[in-house]
Amino acid sequence: MTFKELEIIEPILDALRAEGYTTPTPIQEQSIPILLQGKDLLGCAQTGTGKTAAFAIPILQFLYLDRQKNHGPRKIKTLIITPTRELAIQIGESFSTYGKFTEVRNTVIFGGVKQNPQTDALRRGVDVLVATPGRLLDLMDQGYISLKDIEYFVLDEADHMLDMGFIHDIKKIIAKLPTERQSLFFSATMPPDIVDLSRKILGNFEKVTVKPEQTTAEKVEQALYFVSKKNKPKLLVHLLKTETVDSALIFSRTKHGADKIVKILEKAGIPASAIHGNKSQNARQRALGDFKNGDLNILIATDIAARGIDIEELSHVINYDLPNIPETYIHRIGRTGRASASGIALSFCDMEERAYLRDIQKLIDQKITVIENHPFPGDDEEETTESSQKPQSSRQKSHSSSAGNSRTSNNRGNYSRNYSRNKR
Repeated sequence: MTFKELEIIEPILDALRAEGYTTPTPIQEQSIPILLQGKDLLGCAQTGTGKTAAFAIPILQFLYLDRQKNHGPRKIKTLIITPTRELAIQIGESFSTYGKFTEVRNTVIFGGVKQNPQTDALRRGVDVLVATPGRLLDLMDQGYISLKDIEYFVLDEADHMLDMGFIHDIKKIIAKLPTERQSLFFSATMPPDIVDLSRKILGNFEKVTVKPEQTTAEKVEQALYFVSKKNKPKLLVHLLKTETVDSALIFSRTKHGADKIVKILEKAGIPASAIHGNKSQNARQRALGDFKNGDLNILIATDIAARGIDIEELSHVINYDLPNIPETYIHRIGRTGRASASGIALSFCDMEERAYLRDIQKLIDQKITVIENHPFPGDDEEETTESSQKPQSSRQKSHSSSAGNSRTSNNRGNYSRNYSRNKR
């Protein structure tokens, strides 16, 4: 199957060819025909599956064909709601890329920056508006935005939208939308509250589900380090100095923790930057831009700030802190397994995180390889060393029992080099 066989118009095909895209991903192949028929869509898909293009391409096609017939003032006909600034910017860039030969205009609005450039763009006229909920409602209240002409509505990353407490804002926005519209709803997970929300948005819809949670986990090479909390900084510096790490996205559970990791790495002579909600938008975009173009190799992020990060050929994801939500682990390691690429995911686990590890391994239905031969022990190993009561074999047995994992006695110093990576 090719994009041409999906009956995509030539201007969009030209843009796709310019990016080197000829074959759709599974979600694109399944979703585009449904959307071109004008039907509503419920998409269950993880990040890295190509879902942005799955909705951007048919919407651009509709808008282009409509502009060929109607040359009046531009009205906002497409609204895309997304939870974070980074993801909004990413979606806007995708519309610009795929629509470069269509003359369809888009703009992105989000909080944390002055509104004047955004309101100026709105005055000039746009066809597609990508927005975070708060700034959208603010500009609606000020009279800069009307949703009365919306024909295509997309709610992206719905599960994270609810996690971030946007449910009431979303309901306010939905209430302002025209009844007659095409609606698209995307979420990586489908718990009951997400299903309930989708029913309020969608009419007679079709459902597309791709990329089961296990797929990403099977594609990415994973390794686990049992390490005490106080030894995590030492282990991180050790790995970054001894491994071949072309680029690494390091996940911290908290904003303060992310800043602390940056200071630790810089003290060790390793340049790094952090992105999280307390950083200014300009600082976040500067750090993300440096990371994307290769001027910066190490980026520390919280889960929310990492939404929208799309880096080709990211060599490593490092879970400095294990997530307490197992699905988040899949989203994290998927950053280094985008589309057809593979990658390496390393995770640190202290004693307090063992329960998180059990939940993660239950979800992905596999045991993560444990690296035992490293210089910074876990909590139980520290206790053993201090008491000098347990022999080496007992320590190994203790680890295997607590994690329920297969173990490897390979020297971790060459872990990354043991795997060949498929670069996109």
